[in-house]
Amino acid sequence: MFVSQHGRQLENNEKLGVVQMKLLKLSAVLLSLAWLSACSNPLATKESDADLQAGEVAVEDRNAESAGIEGENATGSDLGAEAQVIVGEDEFQGDELNDPASPLSNRIVYFEYDSSSVRAEDQETLAAHAAYLGDNVNVTVRLEGHTDERGSREYNLALGERRALAIRQILMLQGASINQFEVVSFGEERLAIEGSDDSVSQQNRRVEIKYLGR
Repeated sequence: MFVSQHGRQLENNEKLGVVQMKLLKLSAVLLSLAWLSACSNPLATKESDADLQAGEVAVEDRNAESAGIEGENATGSDLGAEAQVIVGEDEFQGDELNDPASPLSNRIVYFEYDSSSVRAEDQETLAAHAAYLGDNVNVTVRLEGHTDERGSREYNLALGERRALAIRQILMLQGASINQFEVVSFGEERLAIEGSDDSVSQQNRRVEIKYLGR
């Protein structure tokens, strides 16, 4: 009877030892997992930081791309330039002297044969030039008188001068001053178009208004 009890006790001790060993192994496994988890957290943090930084850069890039519309440049030069283009589609930006839609762009006045009288249809153009000269007193122009090739050289030089002086007189009456003008006659020496028919001759009978230094 004593032997049997002793044997059972030994058996129980062996089982207890096995359980304790399993618990130790489990504890070791849990400690290993905890250690691995702790080691992995800095990496995850670094990766998260890297992802956040990458995300911040992407946001900055998007802001840079949209700065012309929603950023600080919305009221700055970039948007302003675009607005100027849109507004300027139907409105000339710059000196009105260079505006192709302005009467100032017309700088040739034509005359009838053997005449220095200014036609009524040219009065609006001359009024625009007179107003511009009156507003810009430092601007000077050269009035170049021309004729067609009919007539003598001397007569045509005199006719070209009369035509230039007629234009000057009208401009001065409407606001320009005499010191803003140079008057020259080329007569028939500088034809705009070569030829002798009426349509060609009409293009040669003219005064050209040339702004100096412009």
